[in-house]
Amino acid sequence: MDGIATDRFDTSRFQASRNRLASLAYRLLGSAADAEDAVQDAFVHWQAADRQQIRVPEAWLTKVVTNLCLDRLRSAQARRERTAGAWLPEPLLDGDPMLGPADTFEQRESVSLAVLTLMERLTPVERAVYVLREAFSYSHAEIAEILDVTESASQQHLHRARHRITAARHRAGSEVDPASARRIVEEFLAAASSGRTERLVALLTDDAIAISDGAGLTATLLRYDTAQHIAAIARAGFKPTPAKRRLAGGTPAVHYALVNGAPAILFVLGDSSQGYQVVGAVTFDLADGRIAMVRGIAAPARLIRLTEAWRQHEPDTPLITRW
Repeated sequence: MDGIATDRFDTSRFQASRNRLASLAYRLLGSAADAEDAVQDAFVHWQAADRQQIRVPEAWLTKVVTNLCLDRLRSAQARRERTAGAWLPEPLLDGDPMLGPADTFEQRESVSLAVLTLMERLTPVERAVYVLREAFSYSHAEIAEILDVTESASQQHLHRARHRITAARHRAGSEVDPASARRIVEEFLAAASSGRTERLVALLTDDAIAISDGAGLTATLLRYDTAQHIAAIARAGFKPTPAKRRLAGGTPAVHYALVNGAPAILFVLGDSSQGYQVVGAVTFDLADGRIAMVRGIAAPARLIRLTEAWRQHEPDTPLITRW
């Protein structure tokens, strides 16, 4: 096989692993953009390596991507962003390859916005062990090789990670049948749009929390932690005004969608002929038939990939045609 043919073969071997590597990187970083950068950096390492000496390319690439992500998590800039209270996971539309694998409850849960947020409580190594074990079913022997730790250390990291996530999971939401989830979200939208505060409060758990990125206009996340306060904010936030339409860039339609496996409302400009632009997303974590967490995401940088996916998507009839 000549050099050009070898390069093509090796590139095809990398491309065969790209989606899995991107899924791993997204779970570790919580950002699709950063995950793509990490995978591209891994490709550079792959091209520079003596590939004939790599016996198991999948294992080698997994180790490279994992450690590139750990370097990013440990960087000074990442620590500043994540401790300054301005960090939220980047939302992804269901069906995005980065959300795979999604065959088991543990795999689906590991990519939920709730658990991606909870993983911020873990050290970088704990997060890596948790993701490799829970989402990708690596053995502790394999994880030890990837992270250059002992099997015993891998087991200890997993135990601590599971304990920290389980202890905080009471408000992380639970799987709800699709029809019930949609009904609850549609009731929330109807109550917020009509200003029915009492109905909004009834739809929220007693310890519900709402978080907003302030459309990227605030240095830190905005947090609301009583049902009454959340209801008041939702009533005001879902009321359309000329100022909000100017900020959005037009009059969006409001759609129901699934984002990271959870029910969501998307504010979408444009149409199939002009092209779509998602200008806002509100996601919901549900627990016992009520809403435990509301996230408002409107910073443009957090909606780039979601917009790209929506443009490839065949949307249902909007809940509100012109908001």
